[in-house]
Amino acid sequence: MIRSMTAYASAEGAGPSGTLTCELRTVNHRYLEISPRLPEEMRGFESAVRERIAARLSRGKVDVTVRLRSEPGSGEGLRINGSVLSRLSELALDLEQRFPRMHIEFTELLRFPGVLQQPETDADALQGALLDVLDRALSVLGDTRGREGAKLGDMLRDRLDAVDKIVGDVRGWIPEIRAALRARLETRLADIRQPVEPGRMEQELVLQITRIDVDEELDRLATHISEARRVLALKEPVGRRLDFLMQEFNREANTLGSKSVDSRTTNAAVELKVLIEQMREQVQNIE
Repeated sequence: MIRSMTAYASAEGAGPSGTLTCELRTVNHRYLEISPRLPEEMRGFESAVRERIAARLSRGKVDVTVRLRSEPGSGEGLRINGSVLSRLSELALDLEQRFPRMHIEFTELLRFPGVLQQPETDADALQGALLDVLDRALSVLGDTRGREGAKLGDMLRDRLDAVDKIVGDVRGWIPEIRAALRARLETRLADIRQPVEPGRMEQELVLQITRIDVDEELDRLATHISEARRVLALKEPVGRRLDFLMQEFNREANTLGSKSVDSRTTNAAVELKVLIEQMREQVQNIE
């Protein structure tokens, strides 16, 4: 199944501390690169998030954003650490004598680490809620990537059909091109006023035909077309294989163009390169 590396998905679910929202954005990348952004209280679950994503995706740059929205009344149970606050008060009185103009807001004290204590949250329950919403977002992402991948697959198959037609056309032109080459060679030799050695024309003809022979290139192109169609039908990620095949396609098209002695095959080589480049651009987005 062809899957695109470019997609977006989100999911939302209830957690022990409020509502969790997970957003996933993926773009094409040579490898799998995961960039998670988690709330402070969930930083310890980053490795679990990475493992869960790596089990579902094989390539692409993945941006993961998780937000936690506290529900009304979730502040119940907050308490102030009296010992820490008392120590801060002693320090403030001491500093006030040195810096009379110093002014400390109550809200600033609450921000000091350890002053405001929240009730302990069940870490296992919080991680379970996080992974649940992540799984649902990954499922949506997989569906989106699959739909986009199906479109890419259809486009690639259309281009492969066009390449296949060009290969067939060139095969049909080869006998005519060889006959024309023989006629030109005979004309040139006829213009020579000196006697031609027996078999000289045949030797020269064989040499010229060898230089322009593209049967191997056409055979390899046909093989690459068959392999690309086979790869497109696989159920596993195929982006790397297709990328390699595009390089092989391009190599044969270049050789075909360099051996051309006929405008038709020259134009065919150019058209092949256009089709191959169109496929190569789209293959970059396939997982």
